[in-house]
Amino acid sequence: MTTNRLQVSLPGLDLKNPIIPASGCFGFGQEYAKYYDLDLLGSIMIKATTLEARFGNPTPRVAETPAGMLNAIGLQNPGLEVVLAEKLPWLEREYPNLPIIANVAGFSKQEYAAVSQGISKAVNVKAIELNISCPNVDHCNHGLLIGQDPDLAYDVVKATVEASDVPVYVKLTPSVTDIVTVAKAAEDAGASGLTMINTLVGMRFDLKTRKPILANGTGGMSGPAVFPVALKLIRQVAQTTDLPIIGMGGVDSAEAALEMYLAGASAIGVGTANFTNPYACPDIIENLPKVMDKYGISSLENLRKEVKASLR
Repeated sequence: MTTNRLQVSLPGLDLKNPIIPASGCFGFGQEYAKYYDLDLLGSIMIKATTLEARFGNPTPRVAETPAGMLNAIGLQNPGLEVVLAEKLPWLEREYPNLPIIANVAGFSKQEYAAVSQGISKAVNVKAIELNISCPNVDHCNHGLLIGQDPDLAYDVVKATVEASDVPVYVKLTPSVTDIVTVAKAAEDAGASGLTMINTLVGMRFDLKTRKPILANGTGGMSGPAVFPVALKLIRQVAQTTDLPIIGMGGVDSAEAALEMYLAGASAIGVGTANFTNPYACPDIIENLPKVMDKYGISSLENLRKEVKASLR
């Protein structure tokens, strides 16, 4: 009965439960496999993959903040060829029943399309998460990220959807004036779903050096501090689209996961909590039925339908 209560069905993804480690907070799975059986998870979002290997930003790249953290990793990854030859085969061999969501990043629509085309052919890759919080090299858009420009977002999503063999979920940045416009552009371009939110932008200073703590100056802020922002933006988008949303941003408990559902999410990404507690995901999965019982929630699917009806 517990299994049925937690089941989630999304485009390309039939999940035993809604809990998914967020990209960038779980590597390619190997780092956490020593703590627990990854088959406990609903799915796994692997680290962002670009066409060529990236060494990332100079250090320091991580800083603590109250109720969260800043990171400026810079999309460090071994590149598509290594991911296909080494990282994905390990996951597919050790966890053949675990659905994989491949996070794809790039700096032009051609790169997004090329990476998506290649990675979507891997056996257990059931969906792509499109990271459009990247600068674009094809247009003079005054330093805007792709996800901050609805027209650019449309072009990149459309190119990716056409190149991919699996459904595409677009990861939305909160650093926009109107997130609904970007979500609509993604939907119009053929996206099957959305993931949100990506990190906010912030910075910290070192009082001794009088300089930013991060070598990059600014970084992405995540953790419980961004949770209320994530809820608000998810609700805002859920009121305007029927696309399923994988909600993320500060989730660290079963209660927080259910709040995401109340905002309009259909599944849950867990990010920064994995750094403070490597067992965060299985702990949330274990506690969900207990919290659902406490608040009279028969199943996540019924809760999703109830919330969806209230949004219209």
